[in-house]
Amino acid sequence: MRGEVRLWTFTADPAAVKRYGPLSSADGRVFEIASLRPAKDCFVARLKGVADRDAAEKLRNLELYVAREKLGPAGEDEFYHADLIGLAAVDMAGGELGTVVAVQNFGAGDILEIAPKRGETLLVPFTKAVVPQVDLAAGRLVVDPPPGLLDAAGEPPPGESGEAG
Repeated sequence: MRGEVRLWTFTADPAAVKRYGPLSSADGRVFEIASLRPAKDCFVARLKGVADRDAAEKLRNLELYVAREKLGPAGEDEFYHADLIGLAAVDMAGGELGTVVAVQNFGAGDILEIAPKRGETLLVPFTKAVVPQVDLAAGRLVVDPPPGLLDAAGEPPPGESGEAG
C-alpha cells in the first residue's frame, strides 16, 4: 500500500542484503533499501524513490543484484553461483558432460544444471561426493555421477548397447 515490496534474498545471511549497499537491476537501474523488515518467507522492503503501490507494482518479479565487489571472498569449498555458471563439466575420466548453465535449489540443497552438447539436461547434486573438484582457474568441475544419473540422460549403462535383445 505504501510502496513497499516483497524481497527474497539469496545470501548466507538474508538480512545482510541491506548492508551490501545499493542493488542494481539487469537494465541498469539502482535501488537503495530505505527500510527492511522480516515477513513470513521473505522481507518487506521500502526502496528509496518507490513511494506508492503503482511504483512498487512496476517492480514485480524484478531481479536485483549486489555488486560483486561488495561480497566477501567465498570460503574454502564455497562458491558463488555466478562463478559456477559457465564452467565445463567433465566426468572422472575427463570426458565432457556439458556446461553448467544454472544452479538450482528446490529446498534440499544446490543442484547443478548441466547442458550437454546433445541430449537432455543433467541435474547433478552439488555435493563434495558428486562434484569432488571445482577448478575455477581452469574453468571446469569434475562430476563423479551417482549410479543411474547418466542413464536418466539417455546414456546406456556401462556394458549395454541400448538395443532391445
